[in-house]
Amino acid sequence: MNNKDNNSLNSKINFRRGSVELMVLYLLSQNDNYYGWELTQLIADLTNGSIQIPLGSFYPLLYKLIDAGYITEEKRLVGKRRKRVYYHIEDSGRERLKNLMDDYNATITAMQSVLSYHPQSE
Repeated sequence: MNNKDNNSLNSKINFRRGSVELMVLYLLSQNDNYYGWELTQLIADLTNGSIQIPLGSFYPLLYKLIDAGYITEEKRLVGKRRKRVYYHIEDSGRERLKNLMDDYNATITAMQSVLSYHPQSE
């Protein structure tokens, strides 16, 4: 892989990494009854597999959101011995989501302006 391909791949990964927080907070704002693996599967399903998040990078994001006070966790017993951790969005997480959505929408609008540019021929 040459440098150009590598830079393109890194940009794609960074863009998606920054988007995961937005997607997680949004999904939790719609339904507070998701556990970690379920969130990754829902994102994969909703994006037709275009975005697949490895669990090894997903759980650190969840811990970061917990540490920031944006979400909380609740452990529930499933069956006789197994526990699942369900995530709940807090008011501060809803505010963070609003800010992320505002930034996302402003970025999309700006990108559309650039991508719709067609110089006039003289």
